[in-house]
Amino acid sequence: MSRRAVFALAMSLSLIVAACGDSDDGLLDPPAPGALVTVEPGAPTVCSRGTPYRFFAMGGDPKRIVIDFEGGGACWNALTCSIEDAIFAAEAPTTEQFTAYASDPALGGIYKEDPANPFADWSLVHVPYCTGDVHWGSATKVYSDTLTIEHQGLKNVEAVLDWVAAHYDPEVVFITGCSAGAYGAIGHAVRITRLFPKAEVRVLADSGAGIITDTFFQQSFPNWQAEAALPLDLPAFAGKNVLDLTIAELYSGVAAAYPKMRIGQYNAAFDRDQTFYYTVMGGGDPWSDKMRQSVETIRAAADNFRYYIAPGPVHCIHPYRIFFDRVSGADDKAYLDWLDDFVNGDTLPDDVACQGEACKSDPVCDACKTSGSEDLVCRWCTEWNAEQ
Repeated sequence: MSRRAVFALAMSLSLIVAACGDSDDGLLDPPAPGALVTVEPGAPTVCSRGTPYRFFAMGGDPKRIVIDFEGGGACWNALTCSIEDAIFAAEAPTTEQFTAYASDPALGGIYKEDPANPFADWSLVHVPYCTGDVHWGSATKVYSDTLTIEHQGLKNVEAVLDWVAAHYDPEVVFITGCSAGAYGAIGHAVRITRLFPKAEVRVLADSGAGIITDTFFQQSFPNWQAEAALPLDLPAFAGKNVLDLTIAELYSGVAAAYPKMRIGQYNAAFDRDQTFYYTVMGGGDPWSDKMRQSVETIRAAADNFRYYIAPGPVHCIHPYRIFFDRVSGADDKAYLDWLDDFVNGDTLPDDVACQGEACKSDPVCDACKTSGSEDLVCRWCTEWNAEQ
């Protein structure tokens, strides 16, 4: 059954499970090709306000698996954590919400049944995000008498990975995530690599460049208690204070410890969401310039790191229809071809980046203006002006 058919029939096919039967190799049976399974692990998993956590697995080739960390903002103090739906998602999606989201015509991306999709036949595990801590937290934080947040992203991720390890013995693992999910992807890449030491691992963070103010980790890490999520036992981090760790150092340290791991980032040159959060944190210098400096710093330190910078303001690519159409760079390199090379090629592809005025002219936004669409892609283009 195709992935498209899964979404069309999800309400009749989806199951809420804790486990399946044993297979001959000792693993529990993974979801059958075309099946959608909703897993509710129970305690100690939890969402920010105490509601249940759940995740989703889509059946495909059991030897090739996508682990996709959901995005959705973050919160780190009483103000940001009090406005749940405006700045972060407080609950895990239901099966109905997940299938409706994935079948939205503006979306699709890595979930879409399309011969051009490098992951069309892969198994796929979707890791929802409802803790406001970029999948890193391990704290119950009392912000006020009326506001307690369960920053328990780490426990939720560990439950997902325990389930994956019980059901799969993959040869290739593609780890990704959009927005906050991008930090989940790189933050848990070492944990996943250690879980599947025989697998080839590719990590591609989608629109999470980690451009933050100097004080952000000092403000957020104590509230999240995020240290346990990060691979601080790697040689590159010996003697370092986690509160002083930059995203560039995190990437470089992971890349150095695992030279066979392929690691990358996708960003839009004027990403509106990342720029917004940087501004909320009190950032001053242009976000776009700092993003380029960051990826170039990682690239100089890590031969196994690559980046792709697209024009315009659209935040994220893997969940969206533009996954199949985006091009960038002097040669109009298609992102789909670049990603296929990144995951499946014999060697890593070259970096791709728009330059100068080309970054300020986004065909996606031009098409949105022509059509008058206000879908989930076009919303990023509304009133966007690269000169502002």
